Amino acid sequence: MLERGESRTDWARVKAMTQEEVERLADEEDGPLPEGWEKTIVLGIPEPKKGVHIRLDQAVLRWFKAQGPGYQTRINAVLRAFVQSKQQGERAPRPKTARRA
Repeated sequence: MLERGESRTDWARVKAMTQEEVERLADEEDGPLPEGWEKTIVLGIPEPKKGVHIRLDQAVLRWFKAQGPGYQTRINAVLRAFVQSKQQGERAPRPKTARRA
């Protein structure tokens, strides 16, 4: 089915849903969106990913894998969010401090 480009989605049912139903289902499946999520949107085509070998703590890897398929994508998202927060911190003006004589 998928090999032929077909979908198992019931599109008539999806089109009949209200926005409230869509948001309720999204909250049930993925949880509510965090405050300020819209500030993380990046428009454009992302860079292609590069395969690497990385050593992770067993407990960290176990937790990500326990969340289900796509654990590598989630690890990448966490690392990307960390990098973006650091980059935003680098751009923020630093408070001026008094110089010692």
